[in-house]
Amino acid sequence: MDSTLYKNKPMLSKVYSAAVNGIEAYCVEVEVDSGWGDTMIVIVGLPDAAVRESRDRVTTALSNSGYKYPLGKTTINLAPADVKKEGPSFDLPIALGMLAASEQLEGDSMDEFMIVGELALNGGVRTVKGVLPIALAARSANKRGLIIPAANAAEAGVVSGIDVIPVRNLREAAAFLDGSLDITPSEMDLKEVFTGGHEDELDFSEVKGQESVKRALEIAAAGGHNLLLIGPPGTGKSMLAKRLPTILPPLTLEEALETTKVHSIVGLLSPGQALVTRRPFRAPHHTVSDAGLLGGNINPTPGEISLAHNGVLFLDELPEFKRNVLETLRQPLEEGHVTISRAAGTMTFPSQFMLVAAMNPTPDGKMPDESRSSPRKIQNYLGRISGPLLDRIDMHIEVPPVSFKDITGERTGESSEGIRERIVAARQRQHLRFDGRVSVNCNARMTSRDLRRFCKLEPETLELFKASMVELGLSARAYDRILKVARTISDLAGSEQIEAPHLFEAIQYRSLDRKIWS
Repeated sequence: MDSTLYKNKPMLSKVYSAAVNGIEAYCVEVEVDSGWGDTMIVIVGLPDAAVRESRDRVTTALSNSGYKYPLGKTTINLAPADVKKEGPSFDLPIALGMLAASEQLEGDSMDEFMIVGELALNGGVRTVKGVLPIALAARSANKRGLIIPAANAAEAGVVSGIDVIPVRNLREAAAFLDGSLDITPSEMDLKEVFTGGHEDELDFSEVKGQESVKRALEIAAAGGHNLLLIGPPGTGKSMLAKRLPTILPPLTLEEALETTKVHSIVGLLSPGQALVTRRPFRAPHHTVSDAGLLGGNINPTPGEISLAHNGVLFLDELPEFKRNVLETLRQPLEEGHVTISRAAGTMTFPSQFMLVAAMNPTPDGKMPDESRSSPRKIQNYLGRISGPLLDRIDMHIEVPPVSFKDITGERTGESSEGIRERIVAARQRQHLRFDGRVSVNCNARMTSRDLRRFCKLEPETLELFKASMVELGLSARAYDRILKVARTISDLAGSEQIEAPHLFEAIQYRSLDRKIWS
């Protein structure tokens, strides 16, 4: 008889694992029953194709790791049974459950751990997605620890209060559970994670000229305002947008954890990376589908707007995006999250980002007063962007061509670090003003009630505002946006009151509402 075969008596074991739903994880009980009957393995509990295939990976890994393959019928139940299970992360808990059910593993402490990991055919343990939310779920479930692939140790190590046990292969995991191997739990120094490796490859000091545009970007970053860059090709719109994350305030620990959750479940974390500590910058191509931008597919996964959570979403050549794709931005811009409904279920992903878009002013790329395009063609070109979407963009910035003098000059602009210091100070004023509210963490997210309370104008300033709106032909929808931007300008100036210069500067950042574009 083959020594790799093992005729076992009926036994039942239970191992705790986890799965991810949206950006949160939930506990999955892996029950293994090894009994009499024909030799076969049955997996129940709504497994997908990757989970069903685990029986072949697991049995081969058991044999190649020197364990006996159990004879008889082995039934594996993944509970709760009414939720679909996806991915190969159940390989390791299934294998350990089979060892326990066949009495090849005596692990009295097995109930104290959550276990995830994909198995290679030689018994090695491969990295899996979504380890950070799983580690948080293990802590919430009062588990002693989490047994995970060694490559995921840094990611899970940022969660305090649980033992993160990294394993390289199946034998290590089994030896740890039966007490014959001592593995030191993995820990991460969060302070070191946040402070290490923060040298920016890009810097505002490298940008020649465009001082007025850089000033507008500083205001947008200080207040979290969405903005649209309008200018001819070659004026540096993309170059400026790519440098915007270098002046944004640093991520807080809470923001970093939430951002890392999204990147973790998509599998975008680098090997050994513990946290996403820099604000994301996502720049999808204009051919992106609504599912690619919003998220979705058969089993809902985060899209570009969720990957840009707590960072910047840059849409270059805005009118070239399909209109139905752009319309999907309206809900997340307003609510800070996106809900996707599919047959497989409904998922909600966070999507609180700064929208930065860029476009040519006319179809031929020239400013309206220089363009050879007819007014109708210009209006049709601008009409590709709907009014409701433009209504959610606070600032419209004209980006003029850079002069030859600026291009060839030796003078460098202010560094990103210097600009960021002013922005952090302005954000701190906003934090104190809004009393630490999560829903309103910057001026751009002020409600109508906040506007009435924090954006009061002196009678003289209010009259000037009224006259300016009439003279420049500003639309009614520009009113609230101008007040929010003016509030940010006054914060940068350290002023408690919105003064006339702050208001007039905010007005000039509404170029698409002026008569020149009508």
